[in-house]
Amino acid sequence: MDHHNGHRGDSGPAETAGEISEVIRPAAIVPEEAARAILVELALRDVQNGGVWRAQPSLWSRYDRPWNGPDNPAGAELIGRLHVAYGTPTKYEITVYRVTVTHFGSELGWSVESLADEALGHGDLRLQDCPRAVLASPPPPFRY
Repeated sequence: MDHHNGHRGDSGPAETAGEISEVIRPAAIVPEEAARAILVELALRDVQNGGVWRAQPSLWSRYDRPWNGPDNPAGAELIGRLHVAYGTPTKYEITVYRVTVTHFGSELGWSVESLADEALGHGDLRLQDCPRAVLASPPPPFRY
């Protein structure tokens, strides 16, 4: 007999099986005005406040449903995450440098692009329309 008493199937943040993770190259830049709007909207849609987002300074996480109060996911499943950096390249901009969709999220039909677009849409942006980080070109080869 196979009993799973007490096991919630939750192995924590290390669980990455079946995830689709895409490094955004060059990184997407969220301009100041859009960044402000997005942060306000994600805060209003916080999982601890009846929403489906949990925005932290380096990670915006999207769940399938609201949490049951502070720090109690109550079975809410993670759909995916946007890995972000605040204050770069300028003080008021945000850089999106990786988007990850969980196996659960992809089974529901989410993609890297649809997840990013939902978050960025709060600033009237889509991932494909974001300005991109300027990559410094390597110095020319040294010649004698």
